[in-house]
Amino acid sequence: MEKRARVLIDCEDAKGLVYNISKVFYDRGLNIDNNREFVDKEHQRFFMRTVVSGLFDVKELENELKSVVPSDAQIKVIEPKDKNIILMVTKESHALGDILVRHADGELGAKIQCVIGNHDDLKELVERFDIPFIHVSANELSREEHEEKVISKINSFEFDYIVLAKYMRILTPGFVKAYPQKIINIHHSFLPAFIGANPYKQAYERGVKIIGATAHYVTNDLDEGPIIAQDTIPVNHRLTWKDMQRAGRDGEKVVLSRALALVLNDRVFVNGNKTVIF
Repeated sequence: MEKRARVLIDCEDAKGLVYNISKVFYDRGLNIDNNREFVDKEHQRFFMRTVVSGLFDVKELENELKSVVPSDAQIKVIEPKDKNIILMVTKESHALGDILVRHADGELGAKIQCVIGNHDDLKELVERFDIPFIHVSANELSREEHEEKVISKINSFEFDYIVLAKYMRILTPGFVKAYPQKIINIHHSFLPAFIGANPYKQAYERGVKIIGATAHYVTNDLDEGPIIAQDTIPVNHRLTWKDMQRAGRDGEKVVLSRALALVLNDRVFVNGNKTVIF
């Protein structure tokens, strides 16, 4: 039966790559429904995302593609289906609520396996959507002890990504190392200019004219991982810091959902500390 797949290729750049890859598809009788490619000339890296349709075996197609690209190539042939995600939260509901509604409306393109919170403030909200809420308190636990409990819960599920929907604890290097390029975070775009408590009030006191939000992969460099999506919102002197906070939260949930749509549709390649997005 005919099927579709997303073919993702990341490798050293070389002459004839597009021709050689396309010839594999042609020789197999596959149709190219969509194709994008990009060459990072500074680092000589080639990126390609192609949607193909026809009759094929995933492993056989991967092996044929490996034979025509450089040996360092990372190749994925992915048949489109909903991915599984785990959400982590603290007390703020705006990012979580937006994702829950999109999930309920069938717009998310993912199945929420569970929501894990270091506080139980959002338990009632989550359970309204018939999704498991797991409370893992950090009281009287070291950061490592708490994360060990969280990891045991996470690993009891099959998942593709962990989404920090305003999870307000800094993750240890051990946690980040356990899930490379699988943790997605959202934060306001004032960092590092306005760090610490109440960044919106700090921004208000400085008279900023733009606020915004950034969604990125989590690395051990705090809030400096590869950026997936960003947006800005103009503000002016008429807004109080609470007005800015409300506007910023709206921006955060929109940017996080936009980033999730890109990741869940396999449109994001990590390129060092940057991303290539098709």
